[in-house]
Amino acid sequence: MKIRTRIVRLTYLLHRWTGIVGCLLMLCWFVSGITMLFVGYPKLTPWERLAALPVLEAQFAYQPLSTDTRQQPGEEISLTSIGRQPAYVTASQTDGLHSNNANDARNIDATAPAIALTAAQAYLPNTPMHYDALIQEDRWTHSRSLDKHRPLHRIGTQSPNAGLLYVSSSTAQVVLDAPQGQQYWNYVGAWMHWLYPFRNHSTDPVWNWIIIALSGIGLLSSISGMVVGVWRWRFSRPYRSGRRSPYPEGWMRWHHMIGLLFGAIVCTWIFSGLMAMNPAGIIFSETVKPDLQAYQGPETARNPALANPATILVRLQAQAFDAVELKWMRLDAMDYVLAHDAQAQTRLVVAGQAGLEIRQSWSIPDVLPAARKLLPWPLAEHRMLASFDAYYYQRHQEAMNGAAIQRLPALRLDFDDPAHTRIYIDLRTGEVSTVLSRAQRTWRWLFYFLHSWDTPPLLAYPRTRDILLILLSLGGIVVCLTGVVIGWRHLRRQQP
Repeated sequence: MKIRTRIVRLTYLLHRWTGIVGCLLMLCWFVSGITMLFVGYPKLTPWERLAALPVLEAQFAYQPLSTDTRQQPGEEISLTSIGRQPAYVTASQTDGLHSNNANDARNIDATAPAIALTAAQAYLPNTPMHYDALIQEDRWTHSRSLDKHRPLHRIGTQSPNAGLLYVSSSTAQVVLDAPQGQQYWNYVGAWMHWLYPFRNHSTDPVWNWIIIALSGIGLLSSISGMVVGVWRWRFSRPYRSGRRSPYPEGWMRWHHMIGLLFGAIVCTWIFSGLMAMNPAGIIFSETVKPDLQAYQGPETARNPALANPATILVRLQAQAFDAVELKWMRLDAMDYVLAHDAQAQTRLVVAGQAGLEIRQSWSIPDVLPAARKLLPWPLAEHRMLASFDAYYYQRHQEAMNGAAIQRLPALRLDFDDPAHTRIYIDLRTGEVSTVLSRAQRTWRWLFYFLHSWDTPPLLAYPRTRDILLILLSLGGIVVCLTGVVIGWRHLRRQQP
């Protein structure tokens, strides 16, 4: 009996003292979570980037690609526009990123502030702006996807598009925009939700463990609160007052009643937020990287039929497709060009026997032989997706992963490897879109689903989902707000 009494007392004390910190923290999380439904963390989505590019004109004197040299492993070449002038951007494992003028192959000095300012003015025309600084990282540029572009040119813009633009010092392309209004909302949104004042770098172990520790405190507070709330609720025999709760009125009664109603969702959201940090690396221990070089095929000389951009653009315009960007790619040693327009729509350009062919997407027989080479294990199953499934789906642009385009149709591959890896290939581009081990698919439910309810059926009704999440968040806010008041009053009573 003494042991039970001690356990009960320790549970009460645990909820009381962790709740003083936990409720204030969780109150910030719920308020910022509602904000994040409508205003995302600053990022440059493919839709924004491509919409700002001019149409590539077939009449321009493009420098043809060389057909004498073999492609380097992992090399990618794109024809795009920098400062509204056509330019080649090359990415390779050996030389990294660099850009050249598409007319005379002159190297573009992406480190020059004047070049960066010209690129920014082309992205936001008729907007007054000034060069701010060359920075390695600041509060809006923690994303690891920007590492290959660092250091970054930071450019300040004024009304009507006040904010910040960030330009790559490798290619002189605009890689991030942070409008002033989005910055302000992020101070009560993602910046507060992820406690970015404690984060100094894109990889910051101290910040990582601060989030884990605070999430652990919040989880202990919410679980102990649920236990105490059930203990204090009279299911069979009411209290002398005739109520089921011992608290007749005031903040304690509200905290007890609303806590019983919304305690489970509070626990769920804190737990899923903890899982987002992958504590002690328990989730991503069995990640497998696909062999993209094997998927692309052996190194070969470029196909001469696809070497001249002007010829490709003429063929695309004949199909009423106005390309703003071309990307030279390979699939199982076969060259092709991936074209994007300003709406992020795509076309495939391949060299056929009758000349250049324009395709909407690849077929399964086109992709499957190369896809089998992605992993050195047998392919257990493959399936074409005409609709999204639980692991491959499109999020709205404000979401944390909203900048990733997930197209249909897609090819889903399940490999018979120890990690039970699943790979999705975008058939409209031929690119490997998503790679998930069994552990990562589990993490998808522990974090993404529990935290943001992002299954395709719910995402199909975004307004209904937003309203439901807001109502549940408001319940969590009431639980935390009443807990903050109760904790504050208790601390005041403790003072001499």
